[in-house]
Amino acid sequence: MTRPPAVPATTEQAGSTPDDTPEAPAVAASAVEAAPVSRKPPAPPRAGVPDAPPAAPRPVGARSRAKHRGPVASDAQLERQLEELRTRVRSIEFAPGLPGATEGETARADVLDQLNDYLLPRVRNADTPLLIAVAGSTGAGKSTLVNSLVGEQVTTTGVRRPTTNSPVLACNPADVHWFSEAAFLPSLPRVRQQGLAMPGKDGMLVLAASECMPQGVALLDTPDVDSAVSAHHEFAAKFLDAADLWVFVTTSRRYADARVWEFLQVARDRDTSLAVVLSRVPRRGREQLTAHFGAMLAANGLGHAARFTIPETDQIAGGRFTANTADQIRNYLADVAGDLAKRDLVSRRTFVGVLDSFRTRVPELARQVEVQAEAARSLTAAAERAYSAGLAEIDEATRNGSLLRGKVLARWQDVAASGELGRSLRVRGRRKAKPEGMGTRAQGLEKAIRDALEALIVSTAERAVEDIVEQWDEIPGARELADTHGLTTLPEELPRQARAAVTEWQRRVVRLIASDGVTKRSVARFVTYDEEAFGLVLIVGLLGFGTSEVTVSGGSSAAPQRLLKGVFGAESLRNIGATARQDLRDRISGLFEDEQRRFAEALAAARVPGDDDAAQLHQATNNLEIAR
Repeated sequence: MTRPPAVPATTEQAGSTPDDTPEAPAVAASAVEAAPVSRKPPAPPRAGVPDAPPAAPRPVGARSRAKHRGPVASDAQLERQLEELRTRVRSIEFAPGLPGATEGETARADVLDQLNDYLLPRVRNADTPLLIAVAGSTGAGKSTLVNSLVGEQVTTTGVRRPTTNSPVLACNPADVHWFSEAAFLPSLPRVRQQGLAMPGKDGMLVLAASECMPQGVALLDTPDVDSAVSAHHEFAAKFLDAADLWVFVTTSRRYADARVWEFLQVARDRDTSLAVVLSRVPRRGREQLTAHFGAMLAANGLGHAARFTIPETDQIAGGRFTANTADQIRNYLADVAGDLAKRDLVSRRTFVGVLDSFRTRVPELARQVEVQAEAARSLTAAAERAYSAGLAEIDEATRNGSLLRGKVLARWQDVAASGELGRSLRVRGRRKAKPEGMGTRAQGLEKAIRDALEALIVSTAERAVEDIVEQWDEIPGARELADTHGLTTLPEELPRQARAAVTEWQRRVVRLIASDGVTKRSVARFVTYDEEAFGLVLIVGLLGFGTSEVTVSGGSSAAPQRLLKGVFGAESLRNIGATARQDLRDRISGLFEDEQRRFAEALAAARVPGDDDAAQLHQATNNLEIAR
């Protein structure tokens, strides 16, 4: 059940009252004026007015089985659209902790319960018994009223009765099958009452079959709406969602409580058929109390509700009123249940009111879906930005020569000064036909470059994770999601994967040189060369030699670019270099895509809904409107 905000200035007041006035909540007259005004004009008054002259007691409902129509004419089409809406709502899941999760889950359960427990059963079965739910405040005398309406004790009484969270449903034995697990609140366990007023276990529905109840009508004694146990509130709401008519009972002491008005405002917003009972009303100040309560009802758009009062009385025996205390209420319910037209009017009004409420309740559910979808987009975008920025940093670092410092620069100077590169190149016709290949110094340079690239990749990935987590911290629940899926640290295998990617890239550069047929044919007339050595020189050139203060001790070596151009030619060198640079970028990009995928998979595992889910909810709602 949707929980609207509480009515202003309606908390139970403490303190004493003058001797000539009743003990009632000390609510200021301004509270009536401050109460929210109905969003629609009140409907014409219905049967049942306060203080009507008592009539002869009658059972609740007619003894004959009265057939009545379903709530709407186009049942088949409406049922299909309600089924479609239920399918859409069922498919929605919310990621716990993220924005919209709590509100979305509440709205989802609320709509599903109303579909499963009220709308669909009444569309499918025109003869579903009229369900009257008696709800209200703790100690308001609901159970006593239910027993009095039934005509025998079917539920236990008392402020601390053992069945506080075990609602009791009284119906004719012939109607018990309507309230089996297969037809009514299927997720709720139930027990058949053995003897009178046998309490059930907490959270269990007690079915009380009574010959005193006419066929086609059922009375439900619900949990207290203001129980100290919060689970009882939702339990009470679940039963009210399944009822055709609410009989809401509150006391002269508690009628101004916020919790009372939360439930009454739900009835107003859904245009639920409603009767209100003010109980335990003392003789002194009776008119003042009832007038104030009536003013509050009117100010909150509930002036049309049938209203009754039950005086403060000790005329109770066997869990029932012994006088004619409840006759007005019994006669009102008998009129509603026994008159085919009134009965259809009550059921139709509540049914249509619930359908009308879906015009706002389902879009509100869709809005919470959109809230989560937006959170998911923000989280995904944070990961995309971080890794895109990291890849751009690596692009720059592999162009500007920043890697050719420290150990890499020392290795390059050592190689260049030693003459190893020169020995890898031989002019054809000299005594040695083949180059000597890379020596230990060149191999050391190759390893230093590999170590530098690996460290660059890993450190950039670490910064990306830090940036993502910092941005995820700004969205409630996202950090918990990151912790759960181990997203706050790098995977242990990333350094190994980075090293393997760089090693394979270095081999790829050598293969590019070896596979360039044009270069090989033109150069082969003059020189022979070692492909690994020249691949290493090409890598040094690609990493930005000459773009920063990279020098060789004593100036004993030519720049790599000059050497490579002299051997391969400018055009061929450009082609090889462009291919080699793109290959390195693709490998690093692949690693980062895998890292980014971890964040996407965490969101997918959390089952965050998307914009398509919201669109489908809106479409199902539109289809339902058309079917009506």
